[in-house]
Amino acid sequence: MALKTFNVDEAVYKNYSKHCKKKGISMSKQVENFLRAEMAKIAKVDSGFEIDDNKIEKEIKNFDKTLEHPLKKYC
Repeated sequence: MALKTFNVDEAVYKNYSKHCKKKGISMSKQVENFLRAEMAKIAKVDSGFEIDDNKIEKEIKNFDKTLEHPLKKYC
């Protein structure tokens, strides 16, 4: 596991952190699942990436689709 630093709007971070705590979910895992889903989309467009499709599909199925995507309006 790698520790990474991201610059995120403080209000967005606080609100999403509250949401995650209320739902009992890991914010880090949500970010990881988002990145996996994005990589799956990219892999369909750019076959140059070496990605384990089975692992990605499994992770996507585990991604809680009932949660609204916090960056929806920017994607």
